[in-house]
Amino acid sequence: MTEITLLPGALLPIVAYLLGSVSFAIVVARAFGLPDPRSHGSGNPGATNMLRTGRKSAAVLTLLGDALKGTVAVLIANWATDRYGLPAYTPYLAALAAFLGHLFPVFFGFKGGKGVATAIGVLLALDPRLGGLCILAWATVFMVTRISSLSALVAAILAPFFGWWLIGDPVRTALLALLSMLILVRHHSNIRKLLSGEEAAFRRR
Repeated sequence: MTEITLLPGALLPIVAYLLGSVSFAIVVARAFGLPDPRSHGSGNPGATNMLRTGRKSAAVLTLLGDALKGTVAVLIANWATDRYGLPAYTPYLAALAAFLGHLFPVFFGFKGGKGVATAIGVLLALDPRLGGLCILAWATVFMVTRISSLSALVAAILAPFFGWWLIGDPVRTALLALLSMLILVRHHSNIRKLLSGEEAAFRRR
């Protein structure tokens, strides 16, 4: 592998991390004149906490922005992989880097969200079938329980199994498993509330 080929491979995770570091909850809150999402509700800069402000449009924009940045990071990695003949796991590495950027954003003091929207974005870009199955798992659990965190946890646990079933590559499956593990870690407070029966469900209106 030549130095010209090595350079994109080394730069891609950095670019993906920087893209992931753009926290759309904070950007949208500032644009709408809303309180910093880290200062109210769950303190999580994500779409669910933005919904608590009562501005559904702000929550939707946050969800789309956080998902799109993950998608863009993977699409860039897909292009570079084809262009420079990089290893097949390169887009998965970029996906993980973008996800880490969302969790620990360099632009916002390394205090980020829980990564569900960004995970959806990267999974859809990696393989639409994979992303679709995870969304289906999330939606199924949510329809039954109305608990967003539980839905995300179930989808995260299933993601590596879906990946192995669809792709069958150990390296790419391992990177998916690492992403899923990070989601579980970031939801540690939700897991405690679920176990104690204190986790709130969304009410039907």
